[in-house]
Amino acid sequence: MLRLLSRVQQDDLLARGFSRRDFGRIALMLGSAATVPLFCEASLAQLSAVKNLPPDAVKLNANENPLGPAPEAIEAMLAVLKQGGRYSYDLTDKFRDTLAAAGGLAPDQVMAFPGSSAPLTQAVLAFTSPQRSLVVCDPGYEAAELAAKFLGAPVKRVPLTKDYAHDVRAMIAADPQAGLIYICNPNNPTGTLTSDEDIDWAVAHLPKGAVLLLDEAYTHISGARLRDDLVASGKNVIILRTFSKIYGMAGLRAGAALGRPDLLAKIRPYSSGALPITAMVAATASLESKDLVPTRRKLIADVRQSVFDFMDRHGFAYVPSASNKFMVDVGRPGEEFILAMREEKVYVGRVWPSWPTHVRVTIGTAAEMEKFQMAMLKVMAKRNAATAGG
Repeated sequence: MLRLLSRVQQDDLLARGFSRRDFGRIALMLGSAATVPLFCEASLAQLSAVKNLPPDAVKLNANENPLGPAPEAIEAMLAVLKQGGRYSYDLTDKFRDTLAAAGGLAPDQVMAFPGSSAPLTQAVLAFTSPQRSLVVCDPGYEAAELAAKFLGAPVKRVPLTKDYAHDVRAMIAADPQAGLIYICNPNNPTGTLTSDEDIDWAVAHLPKGAVLLLDEAYTHISGARLRDDLVASGKNVIILRTFSKIYGMAGLRAGAALGRPDLLAKIRPYSSGALPITAMVAATASLESKDLVPTRRKLIADVRQSVFDFMDRHGFAYVPSASNKFMVDVGRPGEEFILAMREEKVYVGRVWPSWPTHVRVTIGTAAEMEKFQMAMLKVMAKRNAATAGG
């Protein structure tokens, strides 16, 4: 396993406080290629995986986009299939250059990946250690924390504010020796936003040598500003982008890390291999579509608002979201609600330990959310009747 780690990598790990006994565990992470499935988005989505899903089931449990890839993306993939026998690295270069130009960045400030999970995990490996912690919000997306714990790096959890934003001041104060501060904006699972002002404050007050890892997986959906400017101005920031969400490419795997070349150089040694050409051309075509993002953003927002109107009418407690998912407080252990909804062929989930009565629900199509609403009314009515009878 140690052959997966170069001498330079081994020396770097030792200098950061890892021991040679840790090398086998780190090599295990790298031995699964660029996707690092132990901690990736697809692996976490499998926590909600269901075997033998009924054909008429409503699947609202993995933050997928039911619209799928854009027509332009599908056309581009069909056109490139005959080149499947070639690595075609130039297609990855075109994707990188297109994404860089869209954000006013240089090509060497963008690194392509199969989704954003690999660079997330690799950033944890590159910037945390037994002496340098990872700081995350709670509840938040778990991939970074799982990777840090596997590596033996300490993790500092900081509760969200009363407005469900990242408490950036508490996160910065959590550990003066922190190596990586992770912010997903909008947050997963709550779908809530942290302001540009707070993100700027966090960047300006990072512990010495620390990096802010800004995950923008859901930013397009919210309409919040993409923060390419932080990279352009040379800050200690790495931004993650994925095409799994608004672009509907979760099963195709395309994404990128944006950052200063010296920061990207620290995560680059932990990646290898060519990227799938279908994903690269689909992502490029999606970027070149002028109407794709605003059109889909409005579709998701309209359906989301109709669901929130339903929740308000019936007095159900939820966390207002700017994303394609939200948290509903079901007033009982969330797992019970998940199982009850499955009886109605509506699959939601999952539950975060710090919020045991909240369940995350993905925003689906208008028709799917109608089925969700009918199922929820039925499940909650049964619960209320059982409580009254008891």
